[in-house]
Amino acid sequence: MSTTSPVTTTPTPATSAPAVDADPDAAASGFHALRVTRVEPLTDEAVAVSFAVPAVLRATFAARPGQHVTVRAELDGVDVRRTYSLCGEPGADQITVGVKAVPEGVFSRYATAGLAPGDVLQVAPPGGSFGLDVDPSRTRHVAGVVAGSGITPVLGIARAVLSAEPGSRVTLLFGNRSARDVMFAEDLFDLRDRYGARFRLLNVLSREEQESELLSGRLDRDRLLGIAGALVDVPDVDDWFLCGPLEMVTTARDTLVDDLGVDRSRVHVELFHAEPVARRPRPATAAATTTAEVTLNGRRSSVEVDGEQETVLDAVLRVRADAPYACRGGVCGTCRARVVDGEVEMDVNYALEPDELARGLRLMCQSRPTTATLRVEFV
Repeated sequence: MSTTSPVTTTPTPATSAPAVDADPDAAASGFHALRVTRVEPLTDEAVAVSFAVPAVLRATFAARPGQHVTVRAELDGVDVRRTYSLCGEPGADQITVGVKAVPEGVFSRYATAGLAPGDVLQVAPPGGSFGLDVDPSRTRHVAGVVAGSGITPVLGIARAVLSAEPGSRVTLLFGNRSARDVMFAEDLFDLRDRYGARFRLLNVLSREEQESELLSGRLDRDRLLGIAGALVDVPDVDDWFLCGPLEMVTTARDTLVDDLGVDRSRVHVELFHAEPVARRPRPATAAATTTAEVTLNGRRSSVEVDGEQETVLDAVLRVRADAPYACRGGVCGTCRARVVDGEVEMDVNYALEPDELARGLRLMCQSRPTTATLRVEFV
Protein backbone atom coordinates (compact mmCIF):
# COMPACT_ATOMS: atom_id res chain seq x y z
CA MET A 1 0.00 0.00 0.00
CA SER A 2 1.21 3.48 -0.56
CA THR A 3 0.56 7.20 -0.43
CA THR A 4 -1.10 9.08 2.33
CA SER A 5 -0.91 12.60 3.62
CA PRO A 6 2.29 13.96 2.02
CA VAL A 7 5.24 15.41 3.91
CA THR A 8 5.96 18.89 2.61
CA THR A 9 9.74 19.08 2.67
CA THR A 10 12.30 19.10 -0.12
CA PRO A 11 13.51 15.59 -1.03
CA THR A 12 17.13 14.62 -1.08
CA PRO A 13 18.58 15.29 -4.57
CA ALA A 14 19.16 12.26 -6.76
CA THR A 15 22.92 12.87 -6.68
CA SER A 16 23.14 12.72 -2.88
CA ALA A 17 24.00 9.65 -0.88
CA PRO A 18 20.89 8.10 0.62
CA ALA A 19 20.07 9.30 4.11
CA VAL A 20 19.31 6.16 6.12
CA ASP A 21 18.22 5.71 9.70
CA ALA A 22 21.42 4.58 11.38
CA ASP A 23 19.89 3.61 14.74
CA PRO A 24 21.73 0.41 15.78
CA ASP A 25 18.57 -0.71 17.61
CA ALA A 26 16.39 -0.32 14.53
CA ALA A 27 15.48 -4.02 14.52
CA ALA A 28 14.18 -3.69 18.10
CA SER A 29 11.85 -0.93 16.93
CA GLY A 30 10.40 -3.17 14.24
CA PHE A 31 12.60 -2.13 11.29
CA HIS A 32 15.41 -4.01 9.55
CA ALA A 33 18.10 -2.68 7.24
CA LEU A 34 17.53 -4.09 3.73
CA ARG A 35 19.68 -3.42 0.68
CA VAL A 36 18.10 -2.29 -2.59
CA THR A 37 18.96 -4.72 -5.40
CA ARG A 38 16.98 -3.18 -8.25
CA VAL A 39 15.10 0.00 -9.18
CA GLU A 40 13.13 -0.73 -12.35
CA PRO A 41 11.27 2.03 -14.23
CA LEU A 42 7.62 1.11 -14.83
CA THR A 43 6.20 4.36 -16.24
CA ASP A 44 7.41 7.95 -16.43
CA GLU A 45 6.47 8.37 -12.77
CA ALA A 46 6.66 4.92 -11.19
CA VAL A 47 9.32 2.35 -10.31
CA ALA A 48 9.51 -1.15 -8.86
CA VAL A 49 11.98 -1.36 -5.96
CA SER A 50 13.39 -4.75 -4.91
CA PHE A 51 15.14 -5.48 -1.62
CA ALA A 52 17.35 -8.45 -0.77
CA VAL A 53 16.14 -10.38 2.28
CA PRO A 54 19.00 -12.10 4.17
CA ALA A 55 18.46 -15.74 5.09
CA VAL A 56 18.19 -14.85 8.79
CA LEU A 57 15.20 -12.57 8.04
CA ARG A 58 13.31 -14.69 5.51
CA ALA A 59 10.82 -16.03 8.04
CA THR A 60 10.30 -12.49 9.34
CA PHE A 61 9.52 -11.16 5.86
CA ALA A 62 7.37 -14.09 4.71
CA ALA A 63 4.17 -12.41 3.50
CA ARG A 64 0.55 -13.20 2.85
CA PRO A 65 -0.33 -12.16 -0.73
CA GLY A 66 -1.70 -8.61 -0.65
CA GLN A 67 0.22 -7.41 2.41
CA HIS A 68 2.41 -4.32 2.60
CA VAL A 69 5.63 -3.19 4.25
CA THR A 70 6.54 0.14 5.83
CA VAL A 71 9.69 1.75 4.43
CA ARG A 72 11.53 4.30 6.55
CA ALA A 73 14.27 6.80 5.70
CA GLU A 74 15.60 10.09 6.96
CA LEU A 75 15.26 12.65 4.18
CA ASP A 76 16.45 16.20 4.77
CA GLY A 77 16.41 15.56 8.49
CA VAL A 78 12.81 14.30 8.51
CA ASP A 79 11.88 10.76 9.56
CA VAL A 80 9.73 9.69 6.59
CA ARG A 81 7.67 6.49 6.63
CA ARG A 82 5.49 5.15 3.85
CA THR A 83 3.68 1.86 3.27
CA TYR A 84 4.00 0.02 -0.04
CA SER A 85 2.30 -3.19 -1.10
CA LEU A 86 4.30 -6.27 -2.03
CA CYS A 87 3.89 -7.26 -5.65
CA GLY A 88 6.80 -9.53 -6.60
CA GLU A 89 6.95 -13.18 -7.56
CA PRO A 90 6.31 -15.58 -4.65
CA GLY A 91 9.64 -16.30 -2.98
CA ALA A 92 11.60 -15.51 0.16
CA ASP A 93 14.98 -14.16 -0.97
CA GLN A 94 13.69 -10.72 -2.00
CA ILE A 95 10.66 -8.45 -1.77
CA THR A 96 9.42 -5.98 -4.38
CA VAL A 97 7.18 -2.94 -4.02
CA GLY A 98 5.76 -0.49 -6.56
CA VAL A 99 6.26 3.24 -5.94
CA LYS A 100 4.46 5.96 -7.89
CA ALA A 101 5.51 9.59 -7.49
CA VAL A 102 2.77 11.79 -6.05
CA PRO A 103 2.66 15.59 -5.70
CA GLU A 104 4.57 16.68 -2.59
CA GLY A 105 5.34 13.04 -1.83
CA VAL A 106 8.84 13.18 -0.34
CA PHE A 107 9.63 9.48 -0.31
CA SER A 108 7.95 8.67 -3.62
CA ARG A 109 9.89 11.41 -5.41
CA TYR A 110 13.11 10.26 -3.78
CA ALA A 111 12.44 6.63 -4.75
CA THR A 112 11.65 7.47 -8.37
CA ALA A 113 14.55 9.90 -8.85
CA GLY A 114 17.29 9.22 -6.30
CA LEU A 115 17.14 5.62 -5.07
CA ALA A 116 19.70 3.21 -6.55
CA PRO A 117 20.84 -0.42 -6.18
CA GLY A 118 23.14 -0.74 -3.18
CA ASP A 119 21.25 1.81 -1.08
CA VAL A 120 20.05 0.61 2.32
CA LEU A 121 16.67 1.49 3.82
CA GLN A 122 14.86 0.49 6.99
CA VAL A 123 11.91 -1.81 6.25
CA ALA A 124 9.33 -3.23 8.67
CA PRO A 125 8.01 -6.79 8.21
CA PRO A 126 4.81 -7.35 6.19
CA GLY A 127 1.47 -6.42 7.71
CA GLY A 128 -2.13 -5.70 6.83
CA SER A 129 -5.26 -7.83 6.46
CA PHE A 130 -5.88 -7.18 2.75
CA GLY A 131 -5.25 -10.30 0.69
CA LEU A 132 -5.75 -14.03 0.95
CA ASP A 133 -4.14 -17.35 1.84
CA VAL A 134 -3.39 -19.65 -1.07
CA ASP A 135 -4.40 -23.29 -1.01
CA PRO A 136 -3.32 -25.64 -3.83
CA SER A 137 -6.46 -27.73 -3.33
CA ARG A 138 -8.81 -24.79 -3.94
CA THR A 139 -10.60 -23.99 -7.16
CA ARG A 140 -11.94 -20.42 -7.20
CA HIS A 141 -12.41 -17.30 -9.25
CA VAL A 142 -10.74 -14.17 -7.85
CA ALA A 143 -11.41 -10.73 -9.34
CA GLY A 144 -9.72 -7.38 -8.87
CA VAL A 145 -10.92 -3.85 -9.59
CA VAL A 146 -7.98 -1.48 -9.35
CA ALA A 147 -6.80 1.90 -10.60
CA GLY A 148 -3.31 3.34 -10.98
CA SER A 149 -0.87 2.20 -8.31
CA GLY A 150 -3.68 0.15 -6.78
CA ILE A 151 -2.40 -2.64 -9.00
CA THR A 152 0.48 -3.48 -6.65
CA PRO A 153 -1.20 -5.63 -3.97
CA VAL A 154 -3.61 -7.22 -6.45
CA LEU A 155 -0.72 -8.14 -8.75
CA GLY A 156 0.83 -9.97 -5.79
CA ILE A 157 -2.48 -11.72 -5.13
CA ALA A 158 -2.88 -12.70 -8.79
CA ARG A 159 0.65 -14.10 -9.00
CA ALA A 160 0.18 -16.17 -5.86
CA VAL A 161 -3.23 -17.58 -6.84
CA LEU A 162 -2.19 -18.47 -10.38
CA SER A 163 1.09 -20.11 -9.36
CA ALA A 164 -0.13 -21.97 -6.25
CA GLU A 165 -3.71 -22.92 -7.19
CA PRO A 166 -3.74 -24.75 -10.55
CA GLY A 167 -7.54 -24.85 -10.65
CA SER A 168 -8.14 -21.17 -9.90
CA ARG A 169 -8.70 -18.19 -12.21
CA VAL A 170 -8.12 -14.45 -11.90
CA THR A 171 -9.96 -11.58 -13.63
CA LEU A 172 -8.51 -8.08 -13.38
CA LEU A 173 -10.19 -4.77 -14.26
CA PHE A 174 -7.40 -2.21 -14.34
CA GLY A 175 -8.16 1.49 -14.76
CA ASN A 176 -5.59 4.04 -15.99
CA ARG A 177 -5.50 7.29 -17.95
CA SER A 178 -3.63 5.79 -20.93
CA ALA A 179 -1.54 2.78 -21.90
CA ARG A 180 1.55 4.82 -21.06
CA ASP A 181 0.42 5.01 -17.42
CA VAL A 182 -0.07 1.27 -16.87
CA MET A 183 2.22 0.07 -14.08
CA PHE A 184 3.61 -3.47 -14.41
CA ALA A 185 2.32 -3.80 -17.96
CA GLU A 186 5.01 -6.34 -18.94
CA ASP A 187 4.35 -8.40 -15.81
CA LEU A 188 0.63 -8.50 -16.56
CA PHE A 189 1.19 -9.53 -20.17
CA ASP A 190 3.59 -12.20 -18.92
CA LEU A 191 0.89 -13.60 -16.62
CA ARG A 192 -1.53 -13.67 -19.55
CA ASP A 193 1.00 -15.51 -21.73
CA ARG A 194 1.95 -17.94 -18.97
CA TYR A 195 -1.52 -18.83 -17.69
CA GLY A 196 -3.72 -18.31 -20.75
CA ALA A 197 -7.44 -18.43 -20.06
CA ARG A 198 -6.85 -18.64 -16.30
CA PHE A 199 -5.89 -14.94 -16.27
CA ARG A 200 -8.13 -12.35 -17.87
CA LEU A 201 -6.91 -8.75 -18.07
CA LEU A 202 -9.34 -5.93 -18.91
CA ASN A 203 -7.50 -2.61 -19.29
CA VAL A 204 -9.86 0.35 -18.91
CA LEU A 205 -8.42 3.68 -20.17
CA SER A 206 -10.06 7.01 -19.35
CA ARG A 207 -8.15 9.25 -21.79
CA GLU A 208 -7.47 6.88 -24.66
CA GLU A 209 -10.07 5.29 -26.91
CA GLN A 210 -10.02 1.53 -27.35
CA GLU A 211 -11.82 -0.80 -29.73
CA SER A 212 -14.34 -1.66 -27.03
CA GLU A 213 -16.43 1.29 -25.85
CA LEU A 214 -16.95 -0.56 -22.57
CA LEU A 215 -13.23 -0.30 -21.83
CA SER A 216 -12.91 3.38 -22.76
CA GLY A 217 -13.63 5.74 -19.87
CA ARG A 218 -13.46 5.90 -16.10
CA LEU A 219 -14.26 2.98 -13.82
CA ASP A 220 -17.50 4.54 -12.63
CA ARG A 221 -20.78 2.84 -11.71
CA ASP A 222 -22.22 2.75 -15.23
CA ARG A 223 -19.05 1.33 -16.72
CA LEU A 224 -18.74 -1.30 -14.01
CA LEU A 225 -22.34 -2.35 -14.57
CA GLY A 226 -21.74 -2.56 -18.31
CA ILE A 227 -18.58 -4.63 -17.93
CA ALA A 228 -20.27 -6.89 -15.39
CA GLY A 229 -23.20 -7.49 -17.72
CA ALA A 230 -21.11 -8.22 -20.80
CA LEU A 231 -17.65 -9.44 -19.78
CA VAL A 232 -17.64 -10.75 -16.20
CA ASP A 233 -19.82 -13.46 -14.70
CA VAL A 234 -20.32 -11.78 -11.33
CA PRO A 235 -22.01 -14.72 -9.51
CA ASP A 236 -19.04 -16.90 -10.52
CA VAL A 237 -16.53 -14.70 -8.63
CA ASP A 238 -15.68 -15.93 -5.13
CA ASP A 239 -13.80 -12.86 -3.87
CA TRP A 240 -13.34 -9.29 -5.09
CA PHE A 241 -10.26 -7.20 -4.27
CA LEU A 242 -10.56 -3.43 -4.73
CA CYS A 243 -7.62 -1.07 -4.50
CA GLY A 244 -7.03 2.53 -5.54
CA PRO A 245 -8.26 6.04 -4.74
CA LEU A 246 -11.18 6.47 -2.34
CA GLU A 247 -13.80 7.48 -4.92
CA MET A 248 -13.07 4.56 -7.25
CA VAL A 249 -12.95 2.01 -4.43
CA THR A 250 -16.17 3.13 -2.75
CA THR A 251 -17.96 3.33 -6.10
CA ALA A 252 -16.84 -0.19 -7.03
CA ARG A 253 -17.79 -1.57 -3.62
CA ASP A 254 -21.24 0.02 -3.65
CA THR A 255 -21.86 -1.11 -7.23
CA LEU A 256 -20.92 -4.69 -6.44
CA VAL A 257 -22.88 -4.89 -3.19
CA ASP A 258 -25.91 -2.67 -3.84
CA ASP A 259 -26.43 -3.11 -7.59
CA LEU A 260 -25.02 -6.55 -8.33
CA GLY A 261 -25.91 -8.35 -5.10
CA VAL A 262 -22.40 -9.43 -4.09
CA ASP A 263 -22.13 -10.37 -0.42
CA ARG A 264 -20.23 -7.62 1.45
CA SER A 265 -17.97 -10.22 3.09
CA ARG A 266 -16.63 -11.15 -0.38
CA VAL A 267 -15.56 -7.58 -1.19
CA HIS A 268 -12.14 -6.64 0.20
CA VAL A 269 -10.95 -3.05 0.15
CA GLU A 270 -7.57 -1.31 0.26
CA LEU A 271 -7.05 2.43 -0.28
CA PHE A 272 -3.99 4.18 -1.63
CA HIS A 273 -5.16 7.70 -0.91
CA ALA A 274 -7.88 9.55 0.96
CA GLU A 275 -8.32 13.28 1.39
CA PRO A 276 -8.13 14.61 4.97
CA VAL A 277 -11.48 14.95 6.69
CA ALA A 278 -12.65 17.15 9.53
CA ARG A 279 -12.33 15.75 13.04
CA ARG A 280 -15.44 14.41 14.68
CA PRO A 281 -16.64 16.45 17.68
CA ARG A 282 -15.83 14.70 20.95
CA PRO A 283 -18.74 13.63 23.15
CA ALA A 284 -19.57 16.11 25.91
CA THR A 285 -19.11 13.28 28.42
CA ALA A 286 -15.56 12.45 27.24
CA ALA A 287 -12.83 12.60 29.90
CA ALA A 288 -10.59 15.68 29.66
CA THR A 289 -7.44 13.55 29.91
CA THR A 290 -6.85 9.82 29.81
CA THR A 291 -4.25 7.60 31.39
CA ALA A 292 -3.39 5.05 28.70
CA GLU A 293 -1.54 1.80 29.32
CA VAL A 294 0.03 0.53 26.11
CA THR A 295 1.48 -2.91 25.37
CA LEU A 296 3.87 -2.88 22.43
CA ASN A 297 6.61 -5.32 21.43
CA GLY A 298 6.20 -7.15 24.72
CA ARG A 299 6.66 -4.05 26.91
CA ARG A 300 4.12 -1.91 28.75
CA SER A 301 4.19 1.87 28.94
CA SER A 302 1.90 4.49 30.44
CA VAL A 303 1.15 7.91 29.00
CA GLU A 304 -1.33 10.74 29.51
CA VAL A 305 -3.51 11.51 26.47
CA ASP A 306 -5.29 14.82 25.86
CA GLY A 307 -8.04 13.58 23.57
CA GLU A 308 -9.00 17.10 22.55
CA GLN A 309 -5.52 17.88 21.19
CA GLU A 310 -4.01 14.55 20.17
CA THR A 311 -4.64 10.97 19.14
CA VAL A 312 -3.52 7.93 21.08
CA LEU A 313 -0.67 7.45 18.60
CA ASP A 314 0.51 11.05 19.10
CA ALA A 315 0.74 10.46 22.83
CA VAL A 316 2.35 7.03 22.59
CA LEU A 317 5.11 8.35 20.32
CA ARG A 318 6.22 10.65 23.15
CA VAL A 319 7.25 7.63 25.22
CA ARG A 320 7.69 4.85 22.66
CA ALA A 321 9.67 5.57 19.49
CA ASP A 322 8.92 2.03 18.32
CA ALA A 323 5.18 2.69 17.96
CA PRO A 324 4.22 1.53 14.43
CA TYR A 325 2.79 4.04 11.99
CA ALA A 326 3.12 5.17 8.38
CA CYS A 327 0.33 7.22 6.82
CA ARG A 328 -1.31 8.72 9.94
CA GLY A 329 -4.39 9.23 7.76
CA GLY A 330 -6.44 6.14 8.63
CA VAL A 331 -5.54 4.41 5.37
CA CYS A 332 -2.67 1.97 5.84
CA GLY A 333 -3.67 0.22 9.08
CA THR A 334 -0.08 0.03 10.35
CA CYS A 335 -1.01 1.52 13.74
CA ARG A 336 -3.86 -0.89 14.50
CA ALA A 337 -4.23 -1.95 18.13
CA ARG A 338 -6.79 -3.80 20.21
CA VAL A 339 -8.71 -1.78 22.81
CA VAL A 340 -8.73 -4.05 25.85
CA ASP A 341 -10.28 -1.64 28.34
CA GLY A 342 -11.83 1.81 27.98
CA GLU A 343 -13.23 3.44 24.86
CA VAL A 344 -12.01 5.48 21.91
CA GLU A 345 -13.66 7.18 18.95
CA MET A 346 -12.00 7.18 15.52
CA ASP A 347 -12.13 10.27 13.31
CA VAL A 348 -11.99 8.10 10.16
CA ASN A 349 -11.38 4.46 9.28
CA TYR A 350 -10.38 3.33 5.81
CA ALA A 351 -8.31 0.30 6.82
CA LEU A 352 -10.23 -1.94 9.21
CA GLU A 353 -12.84 -4.45 8.08
CA PRO A 354 -16.10 -4.96 10.04
CA ASP A 355 -14.86 -8.21 11.58
CA GLU A 356 -11.70 -6.46 12.82
CA LEU A 357 -13.77 -3.71 14.42
CA ALA A 358 -15.88 -6.38 16.10
CA ARG A 359 -12.69 -7.83 17.62
CA GLY A 360 -11.84 -4.48 19.20
CA LEU A 361 -9.23 -3.31 16.73
CA ARG A 362 -8.89 0.44 16.20
CA LEU A 363 -6.51 2.74 14.32
CA MET A 364 -4.45 4.57 16.93
CA CYS A 365 -3.65 7.43 14.53
CA GLN A 366 -7.37 8.21 14.41
CA SER A 367 -8.39 7.22 17.95
CA ARG A 368 -9.23 9.75 20.63
CA PRO A 369 -10.00 8.33 24.08
CA THR A 370 -13.33 9.15 25.73
CA THR A 371 -12.76 7.40 29.07
CA ALA A 372 -10.47 8.33 31.97
CA THR A 373 -8.45 5.14 31.57
CA LEU A 374 -7.53 3.15 28.49
CA ARG A 375 -5.64 -0.06 27.83
CA VAL A 376 -4.55 -1.04 24.33
CA GLU A 377 -2.37 -3.75 22.81
CA PHE A 378 -0.64 -3.18 19.47
CA VAL A 379 -0.96 -6.20 17.16
